[in-house]
Amino acid sequence: MTRVRAVAERTLEVDVLANAPLWRGHEDLLTRALAAAAAEEGAAGSVSLLLGDDVSVAALNTQFRGKQGPTNVLSFPPVPGTAEPGFLGDIALAAETIVEQANFQGKRFEHHAAHLVVHGFLHLLGYDHEQPADAEKMEARERAILQSLGIEDPYA
Repeated sequence: MTRVRAVAERTLEVDVLANAPLWRGHEDLLTRALAAAAAEEGAAGSVSLLLGDDVSVAALNTQFRGKQGPTNVLSFPPVPGTAEPGFLGDIALAAETIVEQANFQGKRFEHHAAHLVVHGFLHLLGYDHEQPADAEKMEARERAILQSLGIEDPYA
């Protein structure tokens, strides 16, 4: 288990807990992706990032969403009135699921993971994709943030 505390762009503090070997060497890009998202959105505060495996994310998915099995990314905004000021929430990524999706989609693992961490961060800020218009807005933000990192359009 690796624990890293990174302060990015002086606007976002990221507390990283990596408990899966597949994440080694990818923490920096994911922290930079979160910093880029925070800068683009004008957000400041702190985020906890769990770089987990399928087992740990499946447990969270069952506990908090009532759904069986892993998913690529989970976002947990703080419960109002319970978090310290400036805490934006938690994001959890499932390594094996992301590897499988990246391979299937012909994408680089680290680029797909960066996309998903940005996606999760935008959920913490209130973005949603349930309605087509909301999905278009969220995807446009994701594209802009990822482009600032030199990552191709994930929806192309």
